Amino acid sequence: QVHLVESGGGLVQAGGSLRLSCAASGLTFTHYTMAWFRQTAGQERSFVATINFNGDITYYADDVKGRFTISRDNAKNTVNLQMDSVKVEDTARYYCAADRRSANIMRFTGHPEVWGQGTQVTVSS
Repeated sequence: QVHLVESGGGLVQAGGSLRLSCAASGLTFTHYTMAWFRQTAGQERSFVATINFNGDITYYADDVKGRFTISRDNAKNTVNLQMDSVKVEDTARYYCAADRRSANIMRFTGHPEVWGQGTQVTVSS
């Protein structure tokens, strides 16, 4: 079975940094585009960032561009999201996702093949 397990969420002050990680198992990691989405109460999940199978193509949502960095370690089957200069509006539950389609499709699809269970990020003012 495919599993994605997120970690690294928590409480951080505005302007600070946080690093999320996602460990994947049960899949051939290099066959998958990986991504992060986020969701706040009452809202649909929205795209944050994605990275292609070998890490040379990345896309970001406009509101995180220049502040967040997605990366992957194919030797460890992990994908990370470095969040810098966080804002109160970054508060959300963050979900890791995997899909065998391209990174360009991942940034527009609301339905990746695999979701993690999510990790909560709360940014205080």
